[in-house]
Amino acid sequence: MATFKRFEDIESWQLAREFCKMVSLFIHRDELSKDYQLKDQINSESESIIDNIAEEFNRGGNMEFVNFLRYSKGSVGESQSQFYRAFDRNYITKNEFDEGYNLVDQINSKNQNMIKYL
Repeated sequence: MATFKRFEDIESWQLAREFCKMVSLFIHRDELSKDYQLKDQINSESESIIDNIAEEFNRGGNMEFVNFLRYSKGSVGESQSQFYRAFDRNYITKNEFDEGYNLVDQINSKNQNMIKYL
């Protein structure tokens, strides 16, 4: 595994950025934008995924970074659960659900590989 000079080089961060963009599009839709609790939770968890990766990377310690990667993995699980709720409430289509769910699954896998490496 390569040595990263910046958090922007980390693949899971890059995927998390894409997920945040996706979530941003969803939460501005008329129906979901009015479901304040779900909208805020989905947005908050997507931000937590990306921010935990960036935050601890800049601190520089491997063990702390592993902990924050685990926090990011926790946020992945919550995001997947919230995607089910958004789908069940017909705020997103099946294709959108699959795309978002699979994207955070990839983030989770990349984070897990990084944890094993560290």
